[in-house]
Amino acid sequence: MSFPRLLEGALRQRAEQYPVVTVTGPRQAGKTTLCRSTFAGYAYANLERPDLREFAQSDPRGFLAGLPSDGVVLDEIQRVPELLSWIQVAVDERPRPGAYILTGSHGFDLMASIGQSLAGRTALLQLLPMSMAELRAAGIDGSTDRLLYAGGYPRIHADGLNPSVALGDYFATYVERDLRQLIELRNLDEFRRFVRLAAGRVGQVLNLQGLAGDVGVSGHTAKAWMGLLEASFIVRRLTPWFSNLGKRLVKSPKLYFCDVGLACWLLGITDEAQLAAHPLRGPLFENLVVMEFVKHALHQGLPVGLHYYRDSAGLEVDLLVEQGLPPGRLGLVEVKAGLTVHGEQLRPLHRVAALLGERVARQMLVYGGSENWLRDGVEVVGLHAQARR
Repeated sequence: MSFPRLLEGALRQRAEQYPVVTVTGPRQAGKTTLCRSTFAGYAYANLERPDLREFAQSDPRGFLAGLPSDGVVLDEIQRVPELLSWIQVAVDERPRPGAYILTGSHGFDLMASIGQSLAGRTALLQLLPMSMAELRAAGIDGSTDRLLYAGGYPRIHADGLNPSVALGDYFATYVERDLRQLIELRNLDEFRRFVRLAAGRVGQVLNLQGLAGDVGVSGHTAKAWMGLLEASFIVRRLTPWFSNLGKRLVKSPKLYFCDVGLACWLLGITDEAQLAAHPLRGPLFENLVVMEFVKHALHQGLPVGLHYYRDSAGLEVDLLVEQGLPPGRLGLVEVKAGLTVHGEQLRPLHRVAALLGERVARQMLVYGGSENWLRDGVEVVGLHAQARR
């Protein structure tokens, strides 16, 4: 069973404009399924296959020459990065829109290779696990706690898998295969502890030195590991917003997981019923909402224009949104997991809006309910009502 993905429209459009389209994102997010269904008439080559990979590495020109000329999907291109230079030669000699559709799961190495070989020749798109809108379009609905627990990886929903088992297998495969391809991990137990403790800091301003101390590794190691988690689409850092407001603003990013279900598994949550009274339910709900905004942009092929606001006095707004607004204008978003909205929850929005003045175009509070209304100039938006839009 496969699900329609919102990125398909942008993928088709870019393939009409560029000779190469590269789709990145975490493993099992649905990249292969999306590309093969969108370009059903294309040939397909999976570079995870040892025989194909060896052929592409030993004779890249012969490998490409043996592919059909009317289009090909090359899966997991980061496994043979040297192939990108030969693709550059091929598209320069015979430019044709949509000739090569590439997928990759390691963002940092892949982007470095593309920057060297395919700059100006490839469109870049990113596919994350399914959004609430995509799940609902596929007829999959559920409570907030179910959304938090199950996350958005398509196979969990398509095959009715136990999220705890599936995400445990996913993480084990990620550590044993992907990370061993990227670096030499001498102490896997320390790395696993690092990731679990990072999950405990979801929605918080990231203090890498403190995290390193809790794990018992150096600050340099913690920085490198966090970079790997981000490059392999496990975590995403949300940068703070800066402006000359005459105030001292926090400069460190906040930490979120690209799939909130994986964060729940890392926290030891093995049943959605545990979430009702879990001390991190609020931050996990925030993670879900923030990533919905990220997916809304990425799955339309748009840049992500998101930040957060926090000053040294503790005044904070969860999201400052630039995407979808006129240049120079901002949207403010607060996130609350509860089913009831109180007036004092609107105060941070009003205070930051007063500081930013005319730049603020919209104010929104997203909560865990299913109704929308307007209160004191703030759009109060229920999470489940938003998914139906």
